Amino acid sequence: MSDVIKKATRESYGEALVAMAEKYPNLVVLDADLAAATKTGTFKKAYPDRFYDCGIAEANMMGVAAGLAAAGMIPFASSFAMFAAGRAFEIVRNSIGYPHLNVKIGATHAGISVGEDGATHQCCEDIALMRTIPGMTVINPSDDTEAKAAVAAALAHDGPVYCRFGRLAVPVINDPATYKFELGKGVQLRDGSDITIVATGLMVNEAVIAADTLAGEGISARVINIHTIKPLDKEIIVKAAKETGSIVTAEEHSIIGGLGSAVAEAVCEACPVPVRRIGVNDTFGHSGPAVDLLKQFGLSAEHIAEAVREAVKAK
Repeated sequence: MSDVIKKATRESYGEALVAMAEKYPNLVVLDADLAAATKTGTFKKAYPDRFYDCGIAEANMMGVAAGLAAAGMIPFASSFAMFAAGRAFEIVRNSIGYPHLNVKIGATHAGISVGEDGATHQCCEDIALMRTIPGMTVINPSDDTEAKAAVAAALAHDGPVYCRFGRLAVPVINDPATYKFELGKGVQLRDGSDITIVATGLMVNEAVIAADTLAGEGISARVINIHTIKPLDKEIIVKAAKETGSIVTAEEHSIIGGLGSAVAEAVCEACPVPVRRIGVNDTFGHSGPAVDLLKQFGLSAEHIAEAVREAVKAK
């Protein structure tokens, strides 16, 4: 059996930008003095005339991106999620979202898995912020394959897109030879009849591990990967709610305003069933090794499996 390949989705982001540059000659990349960390340095090396370092001034960078988009370019504005979504929120809302400009935001270092950088950089609120902007598409890929496909989909889409990437190397679970990314469409990875696990980002792999473990206990868990949180694939979620009667969501984000909230909203409107949310429980993070922090904050296959056991017993 071959070893599992692991790769950070921020690496995939940098590589995808280079791969798409020839197809999109109007693609330009902006960064906020973080090109080595966001991996946009890969694009800078290949296309120096199409790369703009805006310095440590994310709000200004978003304004520059808006101007470039208005002039017909397709800018990818890149920074850590905490700064791209948090520090620059007002500019993203008013200068990009309101006029519905064709700006793509590449937000890296999202979630608790930023690790040693600590609470100030562990952004667990960005999905909630971006979901509230009318017309904003929000994508949170699970691995290298999906991240590269997400960049291509964002480029093909006309309108603002927020792409969320991670610092931690994660398993590649999607086969690049067969995987098909459809914006706004969930992907069912496991079939099941007892309960549904809806996951996003690096929690998708954990959800699959949990489902396989539970299968050995006689619990049949359906697993759905939601890479596009907005627009949400309500059809696949409501169908799962009707057929399994209970849902557990899993995300590396606050349980407030993220995937869990989006799923609960969809289910309550169409087919009310119990929804248990696994995520960061309304608290700040702290410094530590990323893998250890994920377990400490309950973001692991073991915690998903336990939540599923409890939910199945409660049915």
